[in-house]
Amino acid sequence: MNLATTSLKQLAQALQQRRISSRELAQAYLERIARLNPGLGAFITTDHERTFAQADAADARIAAGTAGPLTGIPIAHKDIFCTQGWLTTCGSKMLSSFVSPYDAHVIEQFGAAGALILGKTNMDEFAMGSSNETSFYGPVKNPWDITRIPGGSSGGSAAAVAARLAHAATATDTGGSIRQPAALCGISGIKPTYGLVSRYGMIAFASSLDQGGVLAPSAEDLGLVLNTMVGFDERDSTSIARPAEDYTALLEQPLKGLRIGLPREFFSGGVSADVERAIEAALQEYERLGATRVEITLPNTALSVPVYYVLAPAEASSNLSRFDGVRYGWRAPQYDDLGDMYERSRAQGFGPEVKRRILTGTYVLSRGYYDAYYLQAQRVRRLIVNDFRSAFAQCDVIMGPATPTVAFGFGEKTSDPVQMYLSDIFTISVNLAGLPGLSIPAGFGEGGLPVGLQLIGDYFSEARLLNVAHRYQQATDWHARVPALASA
Repeated sequence: MNLATTSLKQLAQALQQRRISSRELAQAYLERIARLNPGLGAFITTDHERTFAQADAADARIAAGTAGPLTGIPIAHKDIFCTQGWLTTCGSKMLSSFVSPYDAHVIEQFGAAGALILGKTNMDEFAMGSSNETSFYGPVKNPWDITRIPGGSSGGSAAAVAARLAHAATATDTGGSIRQPAALCGISGIKPTYGLVSRYGMIAFASSLDQGGVLAPSAEDLGLVLNTMVGFDERDSTSIARPAEDYTALLEQPLKGLRIGLPREFFSGGVSADVERAIEAALQEYERLGATRVEITLPNTALSVPVYYVLAPAEASSNLSRFDGVRYGWRAPQYDDLGDMYERSRAQGFGPEVKRRILTGTYVLSRGYYDAYYLQAQRVRRLIVNDFRSAFAQCDVIMGPATPTVAFGFGEKTSDPVQMYLSDIFTISVNLAGLPGLSIPAGFGEGGLPVGLQLIGDYFSEARLLNVAHRYQQATDWHARVPALASA
């Protein structure tokens, strides 16, 4: 079986028809990880014994005729999701020895479906980064060009899928951390509506923005995985109770009459010529499929980055305060007193980018600055929500680039945080509004590197978004193209 070209549905059919066992499939992926991961850094942890035990249980379930669509499928999990008995590090020295005593709701969902835990993927430390250069475990490399970044913060999950070290991987998206690495690694990725995927057991960065999602080769694959991942969880106060939905139900629906909104702010400069060309070509393909263009405006787009970098650090400052070396987090080996232990543990346990954001967040929440920064940012966030509401009165989906450029080289933006932050200018506003968004491959740009097309939908329109993405993927083959590593 060619893992580079087989779809998730085909893998599931092969398992159900017992043409391959779950153990054999797991073995194939684990062998690829052992061979290719040292050069990519996509995985932090694998555990063959645990994975094979799950595979044997899945094979027994298949033999008994009680299997579901994902039974026996190995899934890689971003190392931000707590997994019972597994190391869960969040890419940080602070949690480098943390073995979770419980499963995140997302992990429970996959476990109930009979999916396997293939391993835990590398990520920017505490999900803070756009390039996967901030991980305590080293950078993740882009399978299309190992001198380039894979995007962040879910770079390990994206690189694993692109190189077919896994067929699907969980990820999280706080300001673009699913869609941006999906775009830069030439795969598909979806961030659902805020509240559809439980945050229970997902280590918090910015609680009002964080949302779990999926990375996989195609929109069809995303829908199949999302069917298992979504579900109400009373342990998460933001979890939304909705009737179960089949996210693959609309995949084949024609696009005739679809109104595609094009925000003028997404095309008014700052986007490289190769990305612009790819997005225009994708738009022309959609017109051939029956869609029409509608010019819209999202006037507060330029404010989304500064708003995000007030709100997200403020929430991170609070969320990460628990890691002080007493009960939670790494403890400095030498200290003079309790105060010194706090200081040394946090100074040595967190990396530079995390400390930068904690300090920023503490500052904007401090007396005398709260009204000027945090409160004002919340007001602008409401304006951004209203911008989208007005836009969706004129169109069905919003389309634009997922990133301003193709993947950049390691070290190019680490010395300039503002330039790094601007990598997410097209994705951040979606998180601020809590909307669903996805990225799919739309061609190649400079250096033969992938370009990602972003589609944004109204609340709870995931099935429609996947339909719009799937019909494009039926008409093109960008999503089927893989880096040489995927066939290695």
